[in-house]
Amino acid sequence: MALDDAASLRRRLREALPAALKARDRAAVAALRSALAAIENASAVDAGSAPGLAIEESPVGAGATEVERRQLTDSDVREILLAEIGDRLGAAETYEGAGRHDRAERLRAEADLLVAYLQSGT
Repeated sequence: MALDDAASLRRRLREALPAALKARDRAAVAALRSALAAIENASAVDAGSAPGLAIEESPVGAGATEVERRQLTDSDVREILLAEIGDRLGAAETYEGAGRHDRAERLRAEADLLVAYLQSGT
């Protein structure tokens, strides 16, 4: 069930991206693309889990070296989104301190958008 929730949240983020692109909502597009990329990166296969074979022992043929991506739980996806939110809020404070209020405001808007997706999934 947790995998379904994670897929649902990921699906909602993916479905929101074309609408944000069409609306030319730059903050939403940036937040959604970044969050989806972070989720995809987290589901990548851990390089340490692949068997260390010598070249002569390597599998041969189409698809011989393909490995299934790691399945993320709802908790994993939520942690990724929380990290994305935290990164934006931290960067916003840095920009605010540097006098870049416009950039800080945009990052806070991106964080708010991601918070809304987390809250709508509960």
